[in-house]
Amino acid sequence: MSVKEAIDHRRGSYQDPQSENSTPKGEEGVVEIMLSEKLYKKLETEADKMGVSVEELITNILSRTLNVPLDPGDRVEFHLKLCKKYLHESEELLAKGDYAQASERAWRAAMQIVKALAAREGRELRSHGELHREVARIAAETGDEEVRMLWQSAGMLHQNFYENWLPREMVEGNIKDVKRFVEKLRKILEKTTTP
Repeated sequence: MSVKEAIDHRRGSYQDPQSENSTPKGEEGVVEIMLSEKLYKKLETEADKMGVSVEELITNILSRTLNVPLDPGDRVEFHLKLCKKYLHESEELLAKGDYAQASERAWRAAMQIVKALAAREGRELRSHGELHREVARIAAETGDEEVRMLWQSAGMLHQNFYENWLPREMVEGNIKDVKRFVEKLRKILEKTTTP
């Protein structure tokens, strides 16, 4: 049971990970850990301050503590796995009518694909400003203005997580935009990493 699943279980909203619509399990390198709710909340708070996901924070702490530096390929793979996970969760939450949480997961997916592109070049993005500048750079380098516009849809979803004012139709449309954004950037990543 993952940390989030454990917390959801304690709150009564647990969904069996073996159910038909759960995130795929058994991927190599995926480890589930149990933490107290107090420790998880502290990790969430620190991750928010740093502009990273809880998974990124834990990975960075373990990498430093165990003196196991991650090379760019490891980081790309890590960000791509998180991107896939968050897109999957956004779809599940959208289907349940939880538009605020679906919005945030789609935003996280968009962030992770941008971070994967930066990681390919050995760079880590640590703030929203760095993410925005990276997307502007990608749009300029590719000449694809749609990249910037799709990123703005992701940003609107991030705002909706806090405000929860977007109607269902807009959340659905913006999540479709995020999927398109992820596909565009994935293609750029594949072009630059395959010989």
